[in-house]
Amino acid sequence: MATSVIGTPEQLRDPNYMPPIGTAIPLGIQHVLAMFVSNVTPAIIVCGAAGIGFGSDQGALGFPDMTYMIQMSILFAGIATLFQTIGFGPVGARLPIVQGTSFAFIPIMIPAVAGAGVGGLAGLMTGVMLGGIFHFCLGFVIGKIRFALPPLVTGLIVLMIGLALVRVGTQYAAGGVPLMGTEAFGSLEKWTPALVVIVVTLAVKFFMRGFAAVAAVLIGIVAGYLVALAMGQVSFSSLGRAGWFNVPTPFHWGFELNWAIVIGMCFMAIVSAIETVGDTSGITKGGAGREATDKEIQGATFADGLGTAVAGVFGALPNTSFSQNVGLVAMTGVMSRHVVTIGALFLIACGLVPKVGALINTVPINVLGGGVIVMFGMVCASGISMLSDVAWNRRNMVIFAVSLSIGLGLQLEPSALQHLPATLKILLTSGLLPAAGLAVILNLVLPEHLSDDSLDQMNGGMAGSIRD
Repeated sequence: MATSVIGTPEQLRDPNYMPPIGTAIPLGIQHVLAMFVSNVTPAIIVCGAAGIGFGSDQGALGFPDMTYMIQMSILFAGIATLFQTIGFGPVGARLPIVQGTSFAFIPIMIPAVAGAGVGGLAGLMTGVMLGGIFHFCLGFVIGKIRFALPPLVTGLIVLMIGLALVRVGTQYAAGGVPLMGTEAFGSLEKWTPALVVIVVTLAVKFFMRGFAAVAAVLIGIVAGYLVALAMGQVSFSSLGRAGWFNVPTPFHWGFELNWAIVIGMCFMAIVSAIETVGDTSGITKGGAGREATDKEIQGATFADGLGTAVAGVFGALPNTSFSQNVGLVAMTGVMSRHVVTIGALFLIACGLVPKVGALINTVPINVLGGGVIVMFGMVCASGISMLSDVAWNRRNMVIFAVSLSIGLGLQLEPSALQHLPATLKILLTSGLLPAAGLAVILNLVLPEHLSDDSLDQMNGGMAGSIRD
């Protein structure tokens, strides 16, 4: 689309510019489509971990609960986005930042709800709310703590998030954790739609241009869904039972204070805040060719935290800025926050209609698995990309090696901490918190240079060829 039709180059770099409505609406919906799958996937994963069946209407944790969480994820992604684009007082960057449910919190949320049922969801949502309040407070100090989170630390954190999630993607693609041990799990029938999703996603991503490339995962899931439909794996029985309109209810699953969940959510809020700082800077650089101001970064952090806190009250999951939409701003060249506001209004409208959540709930778990294999792999790749900015001297290699080994080791063998209290087990067996905590502490306390001999003894002399 020619920029002359949308506006002048100066107008396109202005967040306050409103393009013609005929252009603004499709651009806004494009933002929604680019993030839609990623936004609802964490809700489906958390529901699965909590024992809420896919398309099931059995018991207290069935179809209505999954549909409700999906619905709230859509609704509060829209509301949190409005906090960013429209803002009020110090809240909001007033930039085209799209908010959505964060993958980063999943390694904390899965052990928090697994096997705990409704009580686990009550504790999780209470933790989301209190973690959001903590996140909001980070807005007052965000500029002062950035020094403790260089690319070495943030890259390791993102890599650990991806590594914690890849197993989930494979399990889903093979038929879902509940089917493990049965003949159906891992069968060709289960893997076929998942493989179609992966193949179509890669084909669209690398051989198409424009919006299609941006929405490659969405197109891949649609293709896998059609294959699953032809194979008889899709059920629409729950769609007819869903209503046309519903309002969110506060503390839908109750209120339960669990300090392990609260602490985990507060720690991850720091990670989310740093991610939002990066996304805010990415939008201003890619869309306007300038650095983000301190006011914009602070406002974005306030909106992040407030959006998460409100979401937790009504049964949705933590929100953060979506990086794929940062790339979309750079691709379209349209910096208008009003375009994203239109997309947010579309999300809110969908979130108030339970049939939208019910329709998403018809997606078979193996189809979703094909999509999340790609998405979770991209999380790992993003972490590696961030680590490419690190100066790999001996000091940084030691920090990375120790933090990754301990964090990944505890994640792979959680029984190593079986004698710890339950609260510490939840915090440490995710692997993410010990890895990140060690990286932050070691980065702050270790001297800038380690002796050659000390590192050579640790790795058998392999470091001898690596220069400081």
